[in-house]
Amino acid sequence: MADALLGPAEIRELAARLGVAPTKKLGQNFLHDPNTIRRIVAAAGLRPDDVALEVGPGLGSLTLGLAGAVRHVHAVEIDPVLAAALPATVTAAHLTVHPADALKVTGDRFDPAPTMLVANLPYNVAVPVVLHLLAELPTLRGGLVMVQKEVADRLIAGPGSKVYGVPSVKLAWYAESRSAGKVPPAVFWPVPNVDSGLVAFTRHEPPAGAARTDVFTVVDAAFAQRRKTLRAALAGWAGGAAEAERILVRAGISPQARGESLTVGQFVAIAAAATTSEHGGKLSASGVQPEEA
Repeated sequence: MADALLGPAEIRELAARLGVAPTKKLGQNFLHDPNTIRRIVAAAGLRPDDVALEVGPGLGSLTLGLAGAVRHVHAVEIDPVLAAALPATVTAAHLTVHPADALKVTGDRFDPAPTMLVANLPYNVAVPVVLHLLAELPTLRGGLVMVQKEVADRLIAGPGSKVYGVPSVKLAWYAESRSAGKVPPAVFWPVPNVDSGLVAFTRHEPPAGAARTDVFTVVDAAFAQRRKTLRAALAGWAGGAAEAERILVRAGISPQARGESLTVGQFVAIAAAATTSEHGGKLSASGVQPEEA
């Protein structure tokens, strides 16, 4: 299968034949370097019996690499022209193409069930896509995604880091994550003006003590005003600053701490402490999700 990987000339020829021009709206930057494809497939740690889920296969570069490494490939492509053309490029019986928006797909449409997410994700929707698929597909044991380097840094950041925020905590709820390296702009067409980063993750059991929706509501509120203390940032959610302080003390967390210093386990403790309060759970309008969106 390695000999079938697409290079720069093949990518441009295929795009011209299909009348496809990469669009910024869909975040399309097509991979055209076979060595990078091999590197991604190797770094993903795929098993022959894995079922890979790819989002945004584009012209099929990575799809070809995945098809040679796993039992089945599901490719979710929002562009109808690219989705229709993919089976002609990747002539594998174990490929299923889903013409769909990855942010709207549900787990029941995938048979066999995906076990690994491996994708070159569009920069503009990378974080929401990863979180949606982890929530929707409990069968995923892990994955490897290529995203903008800045986004990669935020996804793998730990408490205390300047880039630690909503994406970091929410991914940590689902999985252990790590950097799997950097990818230069030159391997894409068109060439982006930023580096890309590889993020590998392995799913673990979610923290016990509170429901995910309750924990994520606390996370959103804590980072909506990240420079404020938790006592102030959680006031709208808790029903007042005094109640926020009571909940934080009950959870064993200083009201003067800031969200960027807390582990996912500590956010769970806050959500759990709020369930014994008369208030809590009401996310104010300030609790939008700027980092995730």
